[in-house]
Amino acid sequence: MPLGKKNRPTSAQGKIETQKVPSILTETEPVRGTTGHSPLRQTGQRRHSYEVPSAGGSELGDDRTEKSPNPDWLERELLRQEHRRYSFALGDTKLTTQQHNIRYPASSLSKLKIEQRVSLENLKKLKEAFEDFEKAGTRSLGLPQFRLIIRKCLGLRDISDAQIHELFMKIDYSGQGSVEWDEFCTYMQLEYTEKEESVIRSKQVAFALPANIKPLSHGEPILRIHPTPDGTIVTVREDGIVNYWSSKLQLRKSKNVFHEKPIGRMPKWATDFTIMPQYNKLIIGTGDREIQLYELSSLEPYCQLNSLETVPLKLDYCYTGPDECVIVYGDVQGCVNIILMTSVGETLRLWKKLPRVENVPSIGIDHAVQSPNMTYIRWKVHQDWVTEVKYFKCIPAVASTSNHEASALVIGCILPSTNIEQQMREIKEVCREGKPKKVAYGLGSPQQRAACDQTVFPIYKGVMTFDICKIHNLLVTGGMDRLIRMWNPYVPGRPTGILKGHSAPIFYLHISTKDSRIFSVSTDNTARIWDIQDQSCLFAAHPKASLLYGDLSACLYSSAVKGLYIATDSLALLSLKTKAEPQGCFIMSHKEVVLCCGYSVEFRQVVSCTEGSVSGRFERCLSQSTQHSGEVFKVLLSALLVTGGRDGCLKIWNFNNGHCLKTLSRENGGAEICDCSYLQVHRNAFIISVGWDRRIDVYLDSPEDTHHVQSPQPSWQDDLRKGHKEDILCIAQCPPYLLATASYDGEIIVWNLVSGHIQCRFLSPLPPHSEDAHLMDRSVLSLVFLRTRALDAAFSSAASLLSSGAQAVNFWRAHIGSITGLQIIENDRVLLTSSTDCTVRLWSIHGEFIGTFGQPERWSLHTESSWKHPAVPYEVLIDPLSMPSHCMLEGKLTMSDVLSTGSTGNTRTESESPNKVRHPLPSFSDSEIEEEINSSFYPEHGKWLRHEIFKHANKTLNHGGPKAYHTLKYFDVVDAPTTCEKPDLSLAGIDPFIASSVDEKPSGI
Repeated sequence: MPLGKKNRPTSAQGKIETQKVPSILTETEPVRGTTGHSPLRQTGQRRHSYEVPSAGGSELGDDRTEKSPNPDWLERELLRQEHRRYSFALGDTKLTTQQHNIRYPASSLSKLKIEQRVSLENLKKLKEAFEDFEKAGTRSLGLPQFRLIIRKCLGLRDISDAQIHELFMKIDYSGQGSVEWDEFCTYMQLEYTEKEESVIRSKQVAFALPANIKPLSHGEPILRIHPTPDGTIVTVREDGIVNYWSSKLQLRKSKNVFHEKPIGRMPKWATDFTIMPQYNKLIIGTGDREIQLYELSSLEPYCQLNSLETVPLKLDYCYTGPDECVIVYGDVQGCVNIILMTSVGETLRLWKKLPRVENVPSIGIDHAVQSPNMTYIRWKVHQDWVTEVKYFKCIPAVASTSNHEASALVIGCILPSTNIEQQMREIKEVCREGKPKKVAYGLGSPQQRAACDQTVFPIYKGVMTFDICKIHNLLVTGGMDRLIRMWNPYVPGRPTGILKGHSAPIFYLHISTKDSRIFSVSTDNTARIWDIQDQSCLFAAHPKASLLYGDLSACLYSSAVKGLYIATDSLALLSLKTKAEPQGCFIMSHKEVVLCCGYSVEFRQVVSCTEGSVSGRFERCLSQSTQHSGEVFKVLLSALLVTGGRDGCLKIWNFNNGHCLKTLSRENGGAEICDCSYLQVHRNAFIISVGWDRRIDVYLDSPEDTHHVQSPQPSWQDDLRKGHKEDILCIAQCPPYLLATASYDGEIIVWNLVSGHIQCRFLSPLPPHSEDAHLMDRSVLSLVFLRTRALDAAFSSAASLLSSGAQAVNFWRAHIGSITGLQIIENDRVLLTSSTDCTVRLWSIHGEFIGTFGQPERWSLHTESSWKHPAVPYEVLIDPLSMPSHCMLEGKLTMSDVLSTGSTGNTRTESESPNKVRHPLPSFSDSEIEEEINSSFYPEHGKWLRHEIFKHANKTLNHGGPKAYHTLKYFDVVDAPTTCEKPDLSLAGIDPFIASSVDEKPSGI
């Protein structure tokens, strides 16, 4: 942006003003007889204002005065409160309707497009209306008839003629001016088919194959894979070997926490483990009916809870509140054991001071439950051993599974609910015996939950794994029958969906809440990804592709790494294929490099194409995509969408639903297309393309041609004989019959479209002071016809054709990457740009930053207060190339020049000497002193006279120079070593001992 035109506002200039307004709605309503104008920004050039189009209103480009009775702050706030919509104009004359829609959601249906509000009953009425016109002899309906039947059959009073006209243009993509019933049905079908395919493409996901495999040493299988808050992965084997891994499977630490048993005794083995990150503890369940706690950082034993009722098979831990936690484990008897602890830190410290058993402080479960800080509960839940147990704080409840069909999965409470009959029975027994009886939940035989305290899911062949998502209200189970069942956690009668695809028992399930996906792993090492909404398989990684072999022992999905850890004979990581996300607060329009952009005047939409052969459309909340087999390098907008790519093909798309109508290419294929143009000669329409094949391809755009693949017309003879010798990079047209092409070698040829002959030739001039012409880049990247001059005889002597290389009148830095697309929207006096930095931005013709497509804040083209100006894109602001220029950075000075300048700078001249007083001391004459004394008033007697004389004596004189704090200097503080060495004073010749011995003369001489 040119400097000096605008000043960045500061917070010091803000002020508050109040007016007498009865309500906020009073200010939003238009005032009769007056026209509200928003203040325009003062620039060096004249600016115009334009009328805000009505809902579905006219095209952007009406040169009329803007009529907006609303203040800028109100329009900006309304834009911010609405859902994001990519559009140039507000689209609503009365903004009060937007507030009305917020209050009454039913009225928000009027914002939907006409085709989105058509029901099956409306389609039947429309078909009957078309048949009535056909019986009357009119098979095709024009715009008036189409508008009539739409209003009559749909019964929508809030639709405008502009919306109906837009729908008519979408159906009549060929521009014939009429539509038929078959075309209407085709449009509706393609509209929803392409939307469905677009949704499917957006859900595409895959693993990076093969997996990242880390071989393991021979030993016992891994019991579980557990993450830590710092991203470390913890694994524990059955023999007690604990390994710490990085997220990329780099081994950081390994230790065997079990001490060796004496000869003749069986070694200790682990059953499961979990971690207590709030207390830096590792919990391991053992086959000796113990729960051991270790320091998570050093893996040193801390304490253990022994003498349990049975062997803990599955463990889980949850932090429930300040210094409170829950430890849950399932055993071989089908019981769920719950340990509730309060004052956890103090309790663990007390346990650490107890006597040691096998060098570990130990406490029995019968002694531990006597503590007021611990509650032990034991429920008899299953008829088979527990295969998995989890505590869910969001419910809160404990869910456990087993292979017993009748009690395959049970979700139950921790403490029993209030039972009035049971309490009355206990009160009668107390009154009869006279002694209160204390109930201990966990000691002795396990208790049965009441039917109201648990929900039982009977599942065929039991459950091996499960997961619950509170946000999606979803429960998924998997087991021996190879089916994944989806349940409502509160409805155990029938599953809401069944996912089929695995050919082996389900071993692991995980619900990714953020992505709405389910990750599953079966015992044959096959991993699958499922979509929750569609209940379909998105990707399957078979062991032949992932190279996972051996018996499956543990799995874990990490949302931080976006990968699936799988433990077999080796430890592997199946990472999801993800694209680089924007860093920090960077705003991206696409996830890939943007190669070109365009604007459609008819539909008021912006189209951009990316390196991944995908074109996106920005129009309110709608975004669709089209695909090429090669990268898209050119986009052409007219009534249709024409794209050209690296594959040498031109494709014509339905602009609204993304359906490919035609493919234009040579029979034997072509080279990369660099530019294309749509032109009309007399009554015929043509599409012309140029590129690396150095030829001009002309395609006839005829609605009568029903072939999907179309070949170009025969090449011009002058093009074959006298055409370009290098790649053609750009093309420009000047109706009615002129065409200009430019090539890499700088040659520009003007053609006659009617005859195909060469009109004239030009060669781009070399830059001044060029020494070697062969090494200079003379390529022409852009051409433009000045049509006003070319068609007006008064400008016959002026230039009519411009090529790239002209001197810039106004320039600014718009992107941090190369600019790949540039289009001026003349009607609205704005500039559209695209770049390799994955952004598409909109600017005013004066360089004012309006916004980036894809940003969360909405803008309005006619509400300048909603623009980003005077701010600049954050990426451009922090980019190193945006820093001020320096002679050293520009290469004008070398390092030797800087060093020589620094060495010569030490020799100061007399005027720069530090000893010379920069501000000379003041000198006063006797007359000036006498005049000062006479002009001043001093008391005659007393201490007051002495005070008045000496009160300014200690103040420094102010001679207009820098203040004292301006001359402060700072020095770097060097850290001194803790141990100081004795200085060698002999080097300086001041050591008294050495100096005295040297001065002494030897005796006897």
